[in-house]
Amino acid sequence: MTTTTFEPWVRKRPAWAVIASKEFSDHLLSVRFVALLAIMGMVALATVYTAAVELRDVAPQTVGEPGLFLRLFTVASDTLRLSFLQFIGLLAPILGIAYGFDAVNGERSQGTLPRLVSQPIHRDDVINGKFVAGLGVVGLTVVIVAFLVAGLGIFLLGVVPGPGEIIRLIAWTLAAIAYIGVWLAFATLCSVMTRRAATSAIVSIGVWLLLAIFGSMIFELLAGVISPVIAGDPFSEAANLRTQIALSRISPITLYQEASTVLLSPGVRTVGLVTLEQLDRAILSRLSFGQSVLLVWPQLVGMVAATVVIFAFAYIRFMRQEVRA
Repeated sequence: MTTTTFEPWVRKRPAWAVIASKEFSDHLLSVRFVALLAIMGMVALATVYTAAVELRDVAPQTVGEPGLFLRLFTVASDTLRLSFLQFIGLLAPILGIAYGFDAVNGERSQGTLPRLVSQPIHRDDVINGKFVAGLGVVGLTVVIVAFLVAGLGIFLLGVVPGPGEIIRLIAWTLAAIAYIGVWLAFATLCSVMTRRAATSAIVSIGVWLLLAIFGSMIFELLAGVISPVIAGDPFSEAANLRTQIALSRISPITLYQEASTVLLSPGVRTVGLVTLEQLDRAILSRLSFGQSVLLVWPQLVGMVAATVVIFAFAYIRFMRQEVRA
């Protein structure tokens, strides 16, 4: 009777959802998930712990001050030199790459892809299900890390975050998932374009390291060509800086850093170039959550749009490939 009751629901379940649930369970039971979660968790806890210790010892008079809890994520300690946001921006792409670099060519190298599409499953369900499963595991990892970090911060500082701070932390979590989704889509594209998983991993990691290490240098050189600096001309220097900022926003790393900084720092009022005149006339105040979201809305939309466009290329390429050979 139980089987008969649930049989219609099972039959109506989309094929991509079946593949996604199977891939998701495989990811959760894999050593890859445990290792990545341990690495991200240890790095996050280390950065927040050092920041909390310095905030507690150096400025104990600030305990109870509005926004103190959020400073745990944005303040760089003297020990590690990098804040929690900077560490996540540097290491989080590994999550997307790890769950996407062998999404298709892994099945191909094992010889299971022809058998998979020979079942009553459309080939688009295969790539859709794998991407959804990877994004689900990424989201779960980010949520676990956020809970660990928030719990450690509350324990060390003795400060309970208010509703506004909780909302900002949730918004940052969604922004981090969108950021990692860009790298997951790119790794999936590399998996579709290459025949071997090792090749797609090398390409994905190479692009990540190129943007993370040499990105600022590349954008500075391009800005010098597009808007050259003329000696003694402050307007050309300002134009060069604006061009450099605009070019750097091609990188998802820059989009993530700007969005995260504004979402977790209510005092940040702009992400562009600020002149001394504007800074002198600025009124010190904290932005509301809605105003912070409006300020970085282009960055958030840009990360989501990049994920959609890159995955669309992977989808079209996979649909045109011969997989039964």
